[in-house]
Amino acid sequence: MMHSDAFEILADPTRRRIVASLRDGERQVGDIVREAGVHQSGVSRHLRILHEGGFVSVRPDGQRRLYALRPEPFRDLDAWLSDYRRLWEARLDRFGAALEQRRAGAGEQEP
Repeated sequence: MMHSDAFEILADPTRRRIVASLRDGERQVGDIVREAGVHQSGVSRHLRILHEGGFVSVRPDGQRRLYALRPEPFRDLDAWLSDYRRLWEARLDRFGAALEQRRAGAGEQEP
C-alpha cells in the first residue's frame, strides 16, 4: 500500500534527478553525480533516503556499488494515481461530449 512517504521522498528535486538518471538502468555513484549535478556526499545521502524508501536497490560489484530503480514503489504510485486518472478521464469525456453537442448545435443553426 502506497502512503504519503513516497510523495515526501520524491518531492525533493535532487532525488527526482537521481531517479531520472537511473531510468535507463544501473549506475555507479560517480555517474549519478555527473548527471544530477550534486556533490558525491549529497548524492550518497539522497541515495540512502531513496534506498530506505524502497525506490532504489544497491548491488555490490567488487569495489563499486551499483544503484538501480525498483519497480514496486512506482507501481504502487501508479495504482494510487489510477483512481484519480479515471476521475479526470471521466470528466474530460463529459467535457468532450458537451463540446461535440455544442458544435453539432451550432452547425444546425447556420443557414
